[in-house]
Amino acid sequence: MFQGSLLDDTDESGPRPLSSARRRRLAHGAWVDVLPGWIPGADALFERLHTSVPWRADRRRMYDRVVDVPRLLAFYDEGDPLPDPVLDEAKAALDRHYAAELGEPFRTAGLCLYRDGRDSVAWHGDRIGRGSTEDTMVAILSVGTPRSLLLRPRGGGRTIRHELGHGDLIVMGGSCQRTWEHAIPKSARVAGPRISCLLYTTDAADEL
Repeated sequence: MFQGSLLDDTDESGPRPLSSARRRRLAHGAWVDVLPGWIPGADALFERLHTSVPWRADRRRMYDRVVDVPRLLAFYDEGDPLPDPVLDEAKAALDRHYAAELGEPFRTAGLCLYRDGRDSVAWHGDRIGRGSTEDTMVAILSVGTPRSLLLRPRGGGRTIRHELGHGDLIVMGGSCQRTWEHAIPKSARVAGPRISCLLYTTDAADEL
């Protein structure tokens, strides 16, 4: 069961200024911007997405067998309407803030529902299409029960941990998708659900 944050009771609407985001430079030309509590009313957004998004269970081939993907998914292609007006506002704010640095808008979106601590995503980088050779950005808005998002250099190294939930934002940019990996591990301490709202500059449906 999802338990909301006592700090999320607010009359504010729309994303908070992205100028408050803190940038952390990583190795190999990668960086992350982090902004806790970016979206006011994030608990209400979670409830709307949880009930209105057409979540689907997926199965994928892993080596010599087909397995259940340990989370529920929804993908929105370029031009598809997003499932909530707050996500449209969030995308517009990200497009404006990163326009000069990115040179293009965020194009596609994916949503992942982690139902409890047994759901997870393994170490990976979003290297679909030109993301395998060029710098791209991935923005992740987290709503619901906080979960750990881990980052480490590709091939192994010291792990960086961010606790994300209740409207927190992380943007991974520069070479991050090519030279670093990220994951959300299973956790016996997490009981409630979380939704990740991911915005991509490329078609990354296969990376959800």
